[in-house]
Amino acid sequence: MAHALKTTERNAPLVVAYMDQGGKIAPDDVADGFGMSKGQLAETAGLARETLYRSARSMGPKTQGRLREMLEIISRVSDWAGGKDQAMAWYRAQPLAAFGGRTAEALVKDGKASAVRDYLDHVALGGFA
Repeated sequence: MAHALKTTERNAPLVVAYMDQGGKIAPDDVADGFGMSKGQLAETAGLARETLYRSARSMGPKTQGRLREMLEIISRVSDWAGGKDQAMAWYRAQPLAAFGGRTAEALVKDGKASAVRDYLDHVALGGFA
């Protein structure tokens, strides 16, 4: 990883940890950090498999935004999930009753990351899941 965690950014230390010096999320580092291939990472983030294998596309706004959303959500749940790997497992597999049993991964793929973040804020404030 290129940078140490910065805890000053709320809910984004994983995002910062995987940024390169230019402020872009480094897909190779994210894939390595979660023990995935770039193809698996692309699938998890809701991107075409070849996207992360092409430098220009992997640094594009859509790709960077989707990776950022995924990492922000994983970062928010990592403390209570038991770490980033468990948080990734939650992100990929835990059905959320508030969303008809859909996972955070499915919601992010559908462009509903803000709904997941709002849901996590609600739960963090003591609301029902």
